[in-house]
Amino acid sequence: MEQIVEKYQSISDRDRSFDKMFWQNAGIEAIFEAAWEMLQDYYLIRGKDASELRLQRTVEAFRRTQS
Repeated sequence: MEQIVEKYQSISDRDRSFDKMFWQNAGIEAIFEAAWEMLQDYYLIRGKDASELRLQRTVEAFRRTQS
């Protein structure tokens, strides 16, 4: 069974310690999954093709820098 953790505060309260603690305890996989879900929601709301979702991008330019 999942544990539900909540904190109630006013919108003007800028204390983000609860958010930091929550995501640190959630772990990397949960953070990535939440970010991926937000990206999918963005595409759905904008009416974009979800098949465009990808993390890999092509390289447009490549050059050697002098050290």
